[in-house]
Amino acid sequence: MIRSILVALDDTPGAQRARDLAIAFARHTGAALTAAAVLDNPADEHEAVPPGAGAFKERRDAARARRMAAEADAAFAACAAAAGDTPFTPMRLADAPEPALIAAGAAHDVIVIGRDSTLGLEDNPDGLAPVIEGLLHDGARPLVVVPPGDAPASGKVLVGYDGSIPAMRALQLFALLGLAHDMQVRVLSMAADRADAVRMAGTAADYLRKHGFEAEAVGVEGSHPVDALLAEATAMPAGLLVMGAYEHSGLRTFFTGSATRRLLHAAPCPVFVAR
Repeated sequence: MIRSILVALDDTPGAQRARDLAIAFARHTGAALTAAAVLDNPADEHEAVPPGAGAFKERRDAARARRMAAEADAAFAACAAAAGDTPFTPMRLADAPEPALIAAGAAHDVIVIGRDSTLGLEDNPDGLAPVIEGLLHDGARPLVVVPPGDAPASGKVLVGYDGSIPAMRALQLFALLGLAHDMQVRVLSMAADRADAVRMAGTAADYLRKHGFEAEAVGVEGSHPVDALLAEATAMPAGLLVMGAYEHSGLRTFFTGSATRRLLHAAPCPVFVAR
């Protein structure tokens, strides 16, 4: 069962929705909630400074530090207003987003983050926070990646499963953390042969039933699992999508790095993803 949740705060729509989802998870499970603001203020001793520009750099850095501190204060105030009587621990992370969240995540069971998060100063040109890829590649904790916009009014979970090690890990973590025990689960598997897909989906559904979930198995024939998952998540509609992230291509690989990125970018609901 989940004991601790870390949510990354900023003022983007996805991050605000991630904050609200993390609060809901904490209320539902009784897990401790930590809300983190990334200040990203490391001193760069190697930055080239033209002669006579040292004072300007000091003023610039001080102004940036004040602005980020004010933004953190505003994010904590908004979190307190949203949380009401749900307690949370504010955390200020004075480092670059990826190492800061990886380090903080080591003390938590899951990291909740907005899909469009900028975390202060990060560029986010395509709407998928760059730090997400780093957290999946180098971090040890599963993520819940939350898109902007209104959440589907749904008590349903969609699981994408291909029998790979990342898919098995994601399924196990999802089951053991108990984030959605009261939600109906549909497992979707795809293979070139439908019988193989049905068998894979059945294995995952049986595993979830052992953990008390109401789970159904759906196996489909095909070769475009991301398209199938996106269509199914929209049609259900799913309130949560569960998947394993995978980086290498191969005959049994359900997700490649680019496919994982595409699904995270286009999913209509929050995505629970583990590597």
